[in-house]
Amino acid sequence: MKNVKKWVITLGLGFLVVVLSACGATAGSDETVTLGVVGEDNDVWDFVIEKLEREEDITVELVRFTDYSQPNNALAQGDIDLNAFQHKLFLESFNEDSGTQLEAIGDTVISPLGIYSDSLADISELGENDLVAIPNDVTNGGRALLLLQTAGLITVDEEAGVTPTVSDVTDNPLNLDIQELDAAQTARALQDVDVSIINSGMAVDAGFIPSEDSIFLEPVNEQSEPYINIIVSREDDTENEVYQTIVDAYQSEDTKEVIEESSEGSSIPAWD
Repeated sequence: MKNVKKWVITLGLGFLVVVLSACGATAGSDETVTLGVVGEDNDVWDFVIEKLEREEDITVELVRFTDYSQPNNALAQGDIDLNAFQHKLFLESFNEDSGTQLEAIGDTVISPLGIYSDSLADISELGENDLVAIPNDVTNGGRALLLLQTAGLITVDEEAGVTPTVSDVTDNPLNLDIQELDAAQTARALQDVDVSIINSGMAVDAGFIPSEDSIFLEPVNEQSEPYINIIVSREDDTENEVYQTIVDAYQSEDTKEVIEESSEGSSIPAWD
């Protein structure tokens, strides 16, 4: 009978371990949280990670990806625990296209999109038939076209909303040749085009300070809400205590100071 009791207790403890393991990281656990990012400029996350280690005994490991196509798939497949590389509109589009249910658990920053050039000093210098590179994904490509419209260079069909495509351009007075490239290639293409529209993170990795080096920078206003960057988890993990602690550590006054200093005004804290 004693052996039977011991077997039952052992089985019960084993079941408890399985259940706890399935629940993900919990406060005070020794588990490392893996966070997917894109690009090499991670000064803000380095600061937050050090603070979490020191104050909360939470270990966060950055998993670096080279382009925007990878981190959401890795998260959905359980290869990483969180990611922080995309804005709200990008996540919405990914979930719709992929049938996933990834969810934002916290806002981080908004990083205005910029137009860059190796040969032009001002956007007004663009000429007839000039080459313009834009990101080729739906949300950032649409954002780039709207930026060209804001700069007074093209007109897009209003019915296309926030995700217009090149086919939605209704007026192109300069007959600009708009070339769609992977977002990771837009900075490298500068030597081959007249201007390139580059996501902020890619621009910083290429050595640019968006607020200083772009020849036209996206305005930040009430229409910017879809472009607020976010921390993302799987649907079942939105209430995870450790993950919420990570969000809280990011959304703090000292992190805000690091964002403003490290980006030189090119990224704007977006959680207030």
